[in-house]
Amino acid sequence: MDPIKQIRLRKPIYDAPPPVADTSSTAISATTPSVPASGITDKPSDNETATPRRPTPTSRLAKEISRGRLFLHKYAVKTEDGLNAGLSRFMSAEKNFTSTIASLAPPKEFNEQLLPGAVYVLVAAMAGSIISRNRNILVRFVTPIITGVTTANYVVPRTTQNVGNLVWDYEKRFPVVRDNHLRVTGAVRHFVETGKAHSQMGLAMAEDKVTGVRETMEEWVRKGR
Repeated sequence: MDPIKQIRLRKPIYDAPPPVADTSSTAISATTPSVPASGITDKPSDNETATPRRPTPTSRLAKEISRGRLFLHKYAVKTEDGLNAGLSRFMSAEKNFTSTIASLAPPKEFNEQLLPGAVYVLVAAMAGSIISRNRNILVRFVTPIITGVTTANYVVPRTTQNVGNLVWDYEKRFPVVRDNHLRVTGAVRHFVETGKAHSQMGLAMAEDKVTGVRETMEEWVRKGR
C-alpha cells in the first residue's frame, strides 16, 4: 500500500469538536413538549368525577374503631366526673361532721368532764323512766327527757348549751319547727317563772307564819314567868 495513503487514513489525534447547540427560541419551542404548567396531562372524564369512590374495608374499620373510642372516652369522662363529685361531697360532709362534733366540746377553762357527766345524765333519764312507768304514755315519754335535760344543765352546762345551739341552728331551717320550739320554750319559761314566784310567795308566807308562831311562843314564855 502506498505510504501516503496510509497517512491519510490514520485516525486523527484530537476528536472533532461537538456541534454547537442552537439556543434560539424557535429551537427551544420545537424541542419542548406541550405540557401544562400544573403538570396534569390528562383531564379526568365526566364519568370519573361523577362516580364517588367506595370506602375500603380498612377505612370502614378505622371509622368504627374511632367511633368506639369516642364513645368509651365520653363515658369514661362522665364516670370520672361523677366519682370526683361524690368524693367532694363525702369530704365536705366529713369536714362538716368533724367540725360540728368539735364545736360541741366545752372550752378547757370550764373544766367540764364529759364522761362522768354523760353517765349522770343517762342515770337521771333512766330514773325518770322508772318513776313514770305506771303513768300514761305521754308522761312516760316526757319525764326521762325532763330529768335528763335538767341533769345535763347542772353537770355539763356548757356542753348542753352548745348542743342546744346546734339543735336551734337546724330548727331554724324549718319555720314550723322553729315556731313550735319558740312557743314551747315560752310556755316552759312562763311556767318556771310562775313556779318561782309562787315558791317565793309560799316561802315568804311560811317565814311570816314561823315568825308569828315564834313571837307567840315568846309571849307565852314571858307571861308564864
